[in-house]
Amino acid sequence: MTPFGRSKITDSTAPCANGFHLNRRSLLSFGAGAVLAATGVRPARAQDYPARPVQVLVPFAGGSASDVVTRILLNRMSTSLGQAFVVDNRPGAGGNIGTAAAAHASPDGYTLLMSTSGPLAANKSLYKDLPYDPLKDLAPIGLFATLPNVIVINSKLPPKSLAELIDYAKAHPRELNYGTVGVGSSQHLAAAYFEQLTGAELTHVPYRNIAAYTPDFIAGQVPLGFQLLPNVLGLIKSGDARPLAVANDKRMTALPDVPTAAEAGLKNYESAAWLALLAPANTEKPVIERLYKAMVEAVNDPKVRALFVEQGAEPLVMDPQGLKDFMASEAAKWARIIKKIGIEPM
Repeated sequence: MTPFGRSKITDSTAPCANGFHLNRRSLLSFGAGAVLAATGVRPARAQDYPARPVQVLVPFAGGSASDVVTRILLNRMSTSLGQAFVVDNRPGAGGNIGTAAAAHASPDGYTLLMSTSGPLAANKSLYKDLPYDPLKDLAPIGLFATLPNVIVINSKLPPKSLAELIDYAKAHPRELNYGTVGVGSSQHLAAAYFEQLTGAELTHVPYRNIAAYTPDFIAGQVPLGFQLLPNVLGLIKSGDARPLAVANDKRMTALPDVPTAAEAGLKNYESAAWLALLAPANTEKPVIERLYKAMVEAVNDPKVRALFVEQGAEPLVMDPQGLKDFMASEAAKWARIIKKIGIEPM
């Protein structure tokens, strides 16, 4: 039994570190989704949609912040629409592998995509040969949440505020190491944007995953982070990390006492991973509308919103046209920043 009553997305669950129950079938059942895709079954009429399980590609590893928040949403949507939403994790190449697979899937409504600000906006400037065009090859359904970056520092270091951090970094150029999960990640871009706005000079230390970064942060070897909240919430609660500001236009529900960057004196500094649901281009409009309606119902469910906040996500709804315009504006924003920073396309 899930928080929403009977759900068709689960049959067995396993708790993750924060207590949310991840679905073992969702983690492992791509085989079932692939069989459905291979049967050649004709898509149902739009008014009957969905008539069978829907596969949702997530271009990041299972258990990642975006993956967990997506499962919360899909769990509720499955209850509303009466069909299972089978998650297929396809990580790699900064989210490009899974996003490209969805972009080139059949537009029958039975292969969807959850993707984020990287694959849908920033990657256009980070990769020379992107295997898809986010605006041409995908049909937006809606944006459902954001994961703002949080500036954290090892609690043993002197800075107690964002202003003190900026002064400290300027007084110790390139001595402050910050960790990320790779070049072009949301953490890397958030840090590079911070350097651009403040004139501070930091040192980037990329890791394969957040688990490898955490011990070095605690030890003080890489004492700075521009992290998504789920990555550092445990460190904040344990007292190992001191949150200085959130890169958002408003305070986070999960960190009500932590100021925004603007409140802390750094104007125009906003950096967040936003989460969106999309379909292949040319998916029928009534199908998009039905999915959008179910998505809105899910995000407006108080239980869903509470679970989002537990994961450090801020519930936020944007309709298909709004998401399309937002994707274009975000791509332009990060193109300017990436060019000014001097990051060479991979």
